[in-house]
Amino acid sequence: MYLSILNCLDLVFWFAFLVTRSFLWRNLDFPTSLRSTTSRQMAGEGKVVCVTGASGYIASWLVKLLLDHGYTVHATVRSLDDPKKTEHLLALDGAKERLSLFEANLSVEGSFDSAFNGCVCVFHTASPVTFASLDDPQMELLDPAVKGTLNVLKSAAKVQSLKRVVFTSSLAAVIYGYKPPSGVVDETWFSDPVFCEQTKLWYHLSKTLAETAAVNFSKENGLDLVVINPGFVIGPILQPTLNFTSEAFMSFIETGKEVFADGIYMLVDVRDIAIAHILAFEKAEANGRYCIVGDVVRSSEIKMILDKLYPDLGFSQRYKDKCVEAQLYSISKVKAESLGVDFTPLEVSLRDTIESLKEKKFMKL
Repeated sequence: MYLSILNCLDLVFWFAFLVTRSFLWRNLDFPTSLRSTTSRQMAGEGKVVCVTGASGYIASWLVKLLLDHGYTVHATVRSLDDPKKTEHLLALDGAKERLSLFEANLSVEGSFDSAFNGCVCVFHTASPVTFASLDDPQMELLDPAVKGTLNVLKSAAKVQSLKRVVFTSSLAAVIYGYKPPSGVVDETWFSDPVFCEQTKLWYHLSKTLAETAAVNFSKENGLDLVVINPGFVIGPILQPTLNFTSEAFMSFIETGKEVFADGIYMLVDVRDIAIAHILAFEKAEANGRYCIVGDVVRSSEIKMILDKLYPDLGFSQRYKDKCVEAQLYSISKVKAESLGVDFTPLEVSLRDTIESLKEKKFMKL
C-alpha cells in the first residue's frame, strides 16, 4: 500500500514536470520581448509618432511593434519609389489604417518637417552605415552622420506637439578607446574620438560624434532626448534586403569567419531593441543613455549553441577558433532592465536569425 502511494506520487511528479517543461519550451519559442508586449494594453492608441529610416533592420521592427501597440506611425524612407524600402512596411498589420510613408533625406535641412508634423515622439534610427574603406571619411561618413542628425533634430525642434526624441546610437559609441573594455561596461563609458580616428574606426567615430551632437543640440534647444546604444544586432529580418549585421553574422555561420577579431560578440535581439525604443518613449522617467545588450559571449559559445540547435552540421568541428583570446567583459543590464526590457534568450535569437535567413533564401544549411 505504502509503495503504491509512492509510485502514484512519482507519476504525479513526473507528469507535472513534463507539463511544466513543455510549457516553458513552448513559451521559449516566442521571444521574451514579444511575449511581454502582447500582454500590454494598446498604449499608443490615438498617438502619432515618426520613425526615420523606416526601411532599416531595427526600424522595420520598430514600425511593426508600434503598429501592434496601436500607434499611428509616420515612417520616412529615402525613396517612395523603391519597393524594397516600402512594400514590407505596407504589408504590416495595421499599416493600411495607421501607417503613412514620407520621403526624406538626411542631407536636406527641413526634409523631415512634414513627417514630424503632429507627432508626439520621433524615433531617429536613420544613419549612414559603412565599414568599407573610405577615400574621404569626413565627407563620405562623418559629415552625413552628424549633419543628418542635426537636420532631423532641427525639424523636431519645430514641432510643438513633440514630447521626446529617441535616438538610435550604438555600442560603437560606448566601448572603443585606448583602454580596452574590462569588468562591467555601463552607460558612463564613451568611445574616444581620437582613438577611433587614429585607428580608422570611421563608423564608430561617426556614431560617437553623432550622439555627442544630438545630446548637445537637445540641451541647447530644450528637446527631451533619450539615447539607445544597441550591441551587435541579430534576430529575424523583416526587410527584403540584407543589412550589415545580418550579412556579417551569416558569413560567420556559413564560413566561420569572425566578425570581431577578438572573437567576442555583444549580441542583442532586434525585437528587444525595438521594444527598448518604445519603452524609452512611454516611460516618462526614461533619461540619458541605455546600453541594450543581451549577451556578451565568445564565438566558441555561439558555436556550441548552434551545435545544439543544428546537431547534424557540426559547427564547432568545422570552424575551429582562430581568433586571439581576449578578456571577456560584460555590459550592464541595470538601466535596460529598469526600463522594462526583458531580453530574449540567446538560443531563441540565434535560431530565429538562421530560420529567417533561410526563409528569405539568403542562406542554406
